Amino acid sequence: MKSELTYVPDVLDISSRLSLRIFTIKEVRRSFWIHNTGPVGCLPYVNDRLLITTGQVDEYGCADPFNQVAKYFNSKLKITVHQLRQELPEAAITYVDVYRLKYTLITKANKFGFVQPLKACCGHGGKYNYNMHVGCGGTVVRVDGKEVVMGSCKDPSG
Repeated sequence: MKSELTYVPDVLDISSRLSLRIFTIKEVRRSFWIHNTGPVGCLPYVNDRLLITTGQVDEYGCADPFNQVAKYFNSKLKITVHQLRQELPEAAITYVDVYRLKYTLITKANKFGFVQPLKACCGHGGKYNYNMHVGCGGTVVRVDGKEVVMGSCKDPSG
């Protein structure tokens, strides 16, 4: 996991420098909405396409190594946002914890009316209703000789 974490400081440094540059442009508003990354290890394409062992899956079905990288990134992002607030005291900087919101939707899915929170709403086939060759977006494709329309699902809770 160490190699996945080495890019985080560079990404945050670039983001911070860009925010500072944007702030200096007089025509630009002084409000920033910064949100962290969600639980990547819960995404259908991650769980379907990447090699994940049973021991790497948490109790909710998410790939923990990917979520650990997301949490690490988010912890460093929060520090970066704090530093930006100090460097730009006139700016209104809102930090949104998307990770917690999305992970709560997954871990308490039944409470919010979801039956299969890890399953893609649009897609086709497999455990996660994900197929890299059959994407979403209203496309008509042939799968096993049948015509399949790949739009949004009728009931996203299902």
